[in-house]
Amino acid sequence: MSAVWPHLPVLQVLIPLFGALLAGLLRRPTPAYVLATAVSWVAPLIAGALLWQVVQTGPISYHIGGWAPPWGIEYRIDVLNALVLVLVTAVGAVIMPFARLSVAFEVGEGREAWFYCMYLLCLTGLLGITVTGDAFNAFVFLEISSLSSYVLIALGHDRRALLSSFQYLIMGTIGATFYVIGIGLLYLVTGTLNMADLAARLGPAWAEHSRAIVAALAFVTVGISLKLGLFPLHVWLPNAYAYAPSWVTAFLAGTATKVAIYLLVRFYFSIFGIAIDLRLLPIADVIIVLSLAAMLIASLVAVFEANLKRLLAYSSVAQIGYITLGIGLANQAALTGALVHVVNHALMKAALFLAAGAIFYRAHTTELKELAGIGRRMPLTIAAFTIAGLGLVGTPGTSGFISKWYLMVGALGAGQWIPAFVIVASSLIALIYVGRVLEIVWMREPSAQMAAVGDPPLSMLLPLVVLSLATIYLGIDTEWTAGIASMASTILLGGLR
Repeated sequence: MSAVWPHLPVLQVLIPLFGALLAGLLRRPTPAYVLATAVSWVAPLIAGALLWQVVQTGPISYHIGGWAPPWGIEYRIDVLNALVLVLVTAVGAVIMPFARLSVAFEVGEGREAWFYCMYLLCLTGLLGITVTGDAFNAFVFLEISSLSSYVLIALGHDRRALLSSFQYLIMGTIGATFYVIGIGLLYLVTGTLNMADLAARLGPAWAEHSRAIVAALAFVTVGISLKLGLFPLHVWLPNAYAYAPSWVTAFLAGTATKVAIYLLVRFYFSIFGIAIDLRLLPIADVIIVLSLAAMLIASLVAVFEANLKRLLAYSSVAQIGYITLGIGLANQAALTGALVHVVNHALMKAALFLAAGAIFYRAHTTELKELAGIGRRMPLTIAAFTIAGLGLVGTPGTSGFISKWYLMVGALGAGQWIPAFVIVASSLIALIYVGRVLEIVWMREPSAQMAAVGDPPLSMLLPLVVLSLATIYLGIDTEWTAGIASMASTILLGGLR
């Protein structure tokens, strides 16, 4: 074990990568599923070990091929990305049991092995983005995760999944192009792609190359914002979430957008924030305004949605607004709230989309008008949905309340009354659309077509129960989430000029 321990950073990426290659070669659904599950369950063990090591001894620097940075590619792990690693791998591990029946039902025989291959490639890309300390290497992993995501979405049972995948491909390509242009400008100014070295060299270059640096910041921010679905760059997200296989939607909602948020935070605070005084630029104000628009407009759209998965998709756009609001406010409480909400929203939204998948598995529909009284037929599934939905609203006793409390404290501490008002208003709107769903599924009489519907098998129900219980637990015991998030935000803000 002592020989393996120093290589955990690269093993975090290599294990799912080689797992994807093997899953593609297996060609049979059961062996491919078993392999994907084994990889998914090993990954959080590695991530947990890395987080423990970082908390105990400080950041880890792993040099690929023995080439020291900044010339060689560096995998660098600190408290922030160790937290994201644990989140991504934990979500993948918890929801894997749900995949066996759900994927077989929605994807169909003959494509399941290919599905698990693409999932492991997507996981590889997301973990690679998180661990790498090289800006261009992050682009490579971004493309790996994006290309595999396009395939996963296109495998949906509905023909509209293909169109949704194509829309995502177009928007994702634009986002990647913006990102790589920004990285190219930074390379022209500094001559390096290593993130730590970029931060060190940008400061002295500011006086001579300020326009190029500002342009690079703009390109990188827009490119990453397209990937994370920040309003109004979210147009790909509702259809992609609505028509992708249910398991894919849960996985992407819980991981992909969260990794993109991590990348934005890394560039915003650890590179540009160290090199230049961000108060000289209007970027924080722009992020705050777009975040507030997302919280209100996307929430209002969700109120009128007739399809459960699209409703949850627009809810995701609004919830992303909470996270980016904390980034824009950039004080201790607000940034802690943003990082806590990255974790809390990932777990809550994964639970909600899994519940929608379980409903589709049993009722073959997610149209709200057809789900009247289904709570009486699927009580455990809808109970888990209810708990996660209350967390989304920010009900006290759930993890969502903790996130919004920190954001409120951060907004009021900065003297920002409008963001504080919008946090409350958007939470009330969330109560309306969540309450609307709960009224339909619990209060109305079940239709005749729901007579034979029941809770899904244990393999599908167990991940729902675990995630819903986590929503309650993390609303009571915040030591792990808020404690680590506070530690990360202190480090990020402490390095600003």
